[in-house]
Amino acid sequence: MMFSIVIPLYNKSQFIALTLASVAAQTCQDFEVIVIDDGSSDGGAELAERCLSTFGNWRLIRQANAGVSAARNKGISIAQGQWIAFLDADDYWHPQYLSTLLDLSLAYPAVQMVATNLRTLSDTQDWTPEPWPSSDSLNGIELIEDLHRRWFQGIPFITSSVAVRTTTLQGMQPCFAPGESHGEDLDLWFRLSEITPIARTSKVLLTYREAPQGGLTSGISGRTEAPYLQRMLQRANDKNLPGPQRSALVNFVAQQRISIARRHLQSGGRSQALQLLAKAWPAAMSRRWITTLLMALAFPPALIHRWDRWRYLRKAIHG
Repeated sequence: MMFSIVIPLYNKSQFIALTLASVAAQTCQDFEVIVIDDGSSDGGAELAERCLSTFGNWRLIRQANAGVSAARNKGISIAQGQWIAFLDADDYWHPQYLSTLLDLSLAYPAVQMVATNLRTLSDTQDWTPEPWPSSDSLNGIELIEDLHRRWFQGIPFITSSVAVRTTTLQGMQPCFAPGESHGEDLDLWFRLSEITPIARTSKVLLTYREAPQGGLTSGISGRTEAPYLQRMLQRANDKNLPGPQRSALVNFVAQQRISIARRHLQSGGRSQALQLLAKAWPAAMSRRWITTLLMALAFPPALIHRWDRWRYLRKAIHG
């Protein structure tokens, strides 16, 4: 079996049928489906079970609510495919998604992780995926060897647009930090990037729905330092890590602190933002650090919010 598709589910009954329909429509049918219901109370698990009955190889695992990380880790632990592809219960794949990942894995047999580009659907829009063009060719392939630097050139992928070799993930368990639901995926991708390049195509093969209410990762303010940032700094102190990787880790944490500072500015928290800028000293005097300092000193919160929203969407679209 080529792919194990791991889908964490928590109170997304309004989305799960379309998500599973996108799986059923895949041109590559060499997969199993593992839905981990994390204590849903909206009937989503029962709906998923009815949808899954049309698949030849599927499992619905129920567990008490423990968070998205525990749900994904459970799926990883029982996966039987050669690759694990993650799909959130409110996202939607292009029919050629899995076949494209398979082509990437064959073109780059040494890599442990493959990915595609994505498009973003706002939570305010009707969840009706629009038709998108298809192509049999692998276009815009890049081999990402410095993910820390690449991330700030444009978001290259998200959890629902990657697949990782099963043996690699099962050897890293727990892959996602238990109890965490913010940055836990970035933590894993960066740890993986330290042991393997990532093969990625610019083909847009995922529709990503932004932050629906009631999901496993909803309600996150983004104005606190997630624990994974401290873990990155701890890895940067590992003397066995090559110097360029240590430098990249430190700089990435500094850039993330700048991002958190901007979120504070959006809500008027200028003093908190200035404190974070001081902690982001490795990036001091960079254009982004200076721009954020100017925002803290002179820009109104509404203008900062519009600027960062435009930048985020631009990265998501052109990543």
